[in-house]
Amino acid sequence: MSSNAAVADWEPHARDLANAVVRPDSPWWEPIASTPRHLLVPRWWERGDSGRVARDGAADVPAWLRAAYADDTLVTRIGPVHADHAAPGQVAEGRSTSSSTLPTLVVGMYRHAELAEGCRTLVTTGTGYGTALACHRLGADLVTSVDVDHYLVEAAADRLSTIGLTPHTAVCDLTGELPGRYDRIVSTVSVRPVPATWLRALNPGGRLVTTITGTGLILIADKTAYGGARGHITYDGASFMAPRHGDDYDDTSPAPEVWEVADGDGEHVSTSRYPLLYVPDSWAVRSMLELESPGIEHRRQRHDGGRTIYMAHPDGSWARARANGRESPTVHQGGPRRLWDLLDGIRDRLNGTGELPVHGARVLIAPDGETTLFRDSWSATL
Repeated sequence: MSSNAAVADWEPHARDLANAVVRPDSPWWEPIASTPRHLLVPRWWERGDSGRVARDGAADVPAWLRAAYADDTLVTRIGPVHADHAAPGQVAEGRSTSSSTLPTLVVGMYRHAELAEGCRTLVTTGTGYGTALACHRLGADLVTSVDVDHYLVEAAADRLSTIGLTPHTAVCDLTGELPGRYDRIVSTVSVRPVPATWLRALNPGGRLVTTITGTGLILIADKTAYGGARGHITYDGASFMAPRHGDDYDDTSPAPEVWEVADGDGEHVSTSRYPLLYVPDSWAVRSMLELESPGIEHRRQRHDGGRTIYMAHPDGSWARARANGRESPTVHQGGPRRLWDLLDGIRDRLNGTGELPVHGARVLIAPDGETTLFRDSWSATL
């Protein structure tokens, strides 16, 4: 089969993706099966041994179709460099700044939003794939797609128009004023707290669905008569990129010297009562820690017979825990706070109650955007 014929034969791949993501009787089956995702993601960054490698779909059509119609996230922007503008095979390092979210998660967010006929809906742009699904479900005239990046909005709008979809689009900072009023706001960009501008843009009784930055928590809230919103944290999880206000994220990571100090002797040395845990491997623990002490970064290192786990914060606090096999970790900590003690406190709660209160927590959002999570005697205000 020629490359052109392979590209033209994308529909069976889209149907296979729809079958993998939803049931045939789902209202989302047809949107997934009829959206040519490959046209919205002609280039992407693929993970390689030394960083992300730029891939050009037209240069390897079978690989393009496999990637586009897999239930995976495709990273399309690293730092300020979009894959559309990279040479095939170019390698980039840095934080991901845009992507095409895996279809299962896009549909999951829309299900939480309970999109219904006639709902005027705001979504975030990225490659435009999520926008396309919303357009198929609601009609393009009811969908507004926004992004902070001019190129992303223009490219997505052009590609959507080639498949017959013309939603409203706008370039705007998602945390600022929004270009209209909506019955639903569905953000595949995380926020902390919920912007007050979302509440002003949401119609009475309208619903917003988003995630909390740095956590795996999906937040659902319905607007109340007094201008705020009430809702809850779902029991399923998701993690999205934080909002950008420019070409790249500001660097708020711990300084290199903090990581260097973390390899030395700590001001406080102890034996942990729990086995080693790399926090990003546990969404519940990660979310709880991020709510109570935001901004901690995590690293891990494997060595013969065991592992070393690092934690560091921009305020200069750090922790290093090492263990061989199943032995109790030796923990070194330094700086103004004891980060491993914070982690052990969360694990105490988990062991004592069998779960952490973040999942299933109730949510109260004040009109100014102050967002409070609470469950039983626990609460956290963002």
